[in-house]
Amino acid sequence: MTIPKTDRLVPPALSVLRIVSAYLLILHGSAKLFGFPHVAFFDNLQLVSLLGAAGVLEFFGGILLLIGLFTRPVAFVLSGLAAFAYFIGHASKGFVLAPSLNQGEAAVLFSFVLLFIAAAGAGPWSIDAWRRRAPVAGASAAAA
Repeated sequence: MTIPKTDRLVPPALSVLRIVSAYLLILHGSAKLFGFPHVAFFDNLQLVSLLGAAGVLEFFGGILLLIGLFTRPVAFVLSGLAAFAYFIGHASKGFVLAPSLNQGEAAVLFSFVLLFIAAAGAGPWSIDAWRRRAPVAGASAAAA
């Protein structure tokens, strides 16, 4: 049984989840691409490498997610990126089914949160939602 009062909180909560996830992805990407915030592991990172490509996807995909533009396909691609990061960068460091043992919890969580966003959409606070609400130019003239 659902409580009607909480039903109205779900769409804004989806937008908040998308915005916070996007912010974190932008930070991951900017650490790789621009060195801010500084993460010593990413010093001298080559742009043409797996980590460099991940940084580009995280930064620019994060910006698209933040504003809620092309949310579903971007979130789907980024979900795959996070899964790829887990299996390539973390699973080989320990038991694959125990992310807490191989420092892969964030990658797993990102993968599933982004997969949920890809399925659920951007939420009401997004350019995607605004584009769905905006009337098409000339539609009223064609209907007349």
